[in-house]
Amino acid sequence: MNKGKKYIESAKLVDKTKMYDTDEAIALLCQTAKAKFDETVELHIRLGVDSRHADQQVRGAVVLPNGTGKTVRTLVFAKGDRAKAAEAAGADYVGDMNYVDKIMKENWFDFDVVIATPDMMGTIGRLGKVLGPKGLMPNPKAGTVTMDVAKAVTEAKAGKIEYRLDKTNIIHCPIGKASFGAEKLSENFNALVGAVIKARPASVKGQYIKSCVVATTMGPGIKINYAKLG
Repeated sequence: MNKGKKYIESAKLVDKTKMYDTDEAIALLCQTAKAKFDETVELHIRLGVDSRHADQQVRGAVVLPNGTGKTVRTLVFAKGDRAKAAEAAGADYVGDMNYVDKIMKENWFDFDVVIATPDMMGTIGRLGKVLGPKGLMPNPKAGTVTMDVAKAVTEAKAGKIEYRLDKTNIIHCPIGKASFGAEKLSENFNALVGAVIKARPASVKGQYIKSCVVATTMGPGIKINYAKLG
């Protein structure tokens, strides 16, 4: 694959053999953001776990102190007072079977986060096959199955992100936009890494974080000295 001129320029700034300290890596990352649009900053963490084992799953959610830079659209499945609370908290869509049908029949996906009260999980269970592969199915560990839907909506809008392992034991998460600057990106980085470290399964022995890379949408990956992360 041919790399563009801007990518090649950015790649020259990065020493591929070096493990950078976090602050140095993120300052360098800001220099590599040369696209005409505000690039998303992604964090990729490879863990020393085996996701095939139930007791080595790493999954959770964290509110990034500076948000993600993205406008988050929320869909809430709730009834009665809970539905009213979700609307008051600023949820974009609130309902029950009407939205189940809309998703199933119209292939409608104009939302980024799905939240549900526990009593609604039976109703939306049939959406598992379409929401699951997109990472949108509500989950108690992520705080998206809850009676306090207002809090869940507020947190989602404030920049709450879910992290989970893929099949290769890597967590991929956005930590903001290049325009945030190094200080805000570092704060978001530390919040996410701190949450992942806290979620370390008790059954995992040896090195937990195996590698850690940050990159902008169009830029080169920058390796972070994972040994200092914990």
